[in-house]
Amino acid sequence: MEFKSVRDTIATQPVPVLSIVCPMYDEEEALAPFLERLLPVLAATRERFEIVCVNDGSRDATLERLLEAARKESSIRVLDLSRNFGKEAALTCGIDHARGAAVIPIDVDLQDPPELIPEMLALWRQGFDVVLAQRNDRSSDHLLKRKTAEWFYWLHNVISDSPIPPNVGDFRLMDRKVVEALKSLPERRRFMKGLFAWVGFRQAIIPYSREVRQAGVSKFSGWNLWNFALEGITSFSTAPLRVWTYLGLIIALLAFVYGAFIVGRVLLLGRDMPGYASLITVVLFLGGVQLIGLGVLGEYLGRIYTETKQRPVYIVRDHYTDEA
Repeated sequence: MEFKSVRDTIATQPVPVLSIVCPMYDEEEALAPFLERLLPVLAATRERFEIVCVNDGSRDATLERLLEAARKESSIRVLDLSRNFGKEAALTCGIDHARGAAVIPIDVDLQDPPELIPEMLALWRQGFDVVLAQRNDRSSDHLLKRKTAEWFYWLHNVISDSPIPPNVGDFRLMDRKVVEALKSLPERRRFMKGLFAWVGFRQAIIPYSREVRQAGVSKFSGWNLWNFALEGITSFSTAPLRVWTYLGLIIALLAFVYGAFIVGRVLLLGRDMPGYASLITVVLFLGGVQLIGLGVLGEYLGRIYTETKQRPVYIVRDHYTDEA
């Protein structure tokens, strides 16, 4: 069996009912166990399906393993990006190229069980446009990760106009009209969980217990998760900008009250000699507040700068599909 890196064969193939979208980065160890669990589940649905695998510039043998798997299973399509663009870009690429009437993004680490797919399809057939898989048990994650995730969802939903369902990741089913709505959004810096929530549509929720990663290691460090949280907050809220107006008013009011206190004390008790320690403390405090404010402003300016350049979210180096 040979592969063609050409797109015109896709148009002649039967349109699948279900598309599974799998972004991958250095997942050579996890790929085989993932497909061993996924393929029987998809076969049992008796629906025509495709598996859209996006190789996000992996440094290991992920691409080679994908091509080997595609030689054995004709439903697997492989999109190879020109470099590592990040998970959000790889997920966007997979959704853009998925052809199914229903699309399900899923990670290959098997923390999200493929066995939920038949239940998702059943709810979709009942008329729901989006079926969310919600983690009701995250004991497989360590305490710090659970708590920081809880704080992020709380903060995001307090300040954002489009709240994200708590403990819901990328694993979900989306109807074709939801996918087309996502594809119409022009953002370059994409926070997919927020975009999923923003488009709305009729939703159902399936609770499940999150499993431990079956193979490989997570590519998200603490620093990456922190930056990811900042991306989510600045993508869907201007509250971090607005808060500095109120903070400035509060500081100005406190300064006015303190100034009135000093003037009153001098008038009543005589000449006042301010202390150097209190003065330098106030100066350093206000300097720190100003630098934080500039940092928040710079975060939003950086987003504007990125958007104005209008670079593509990703670049596909090659698209492998079965020649037959």
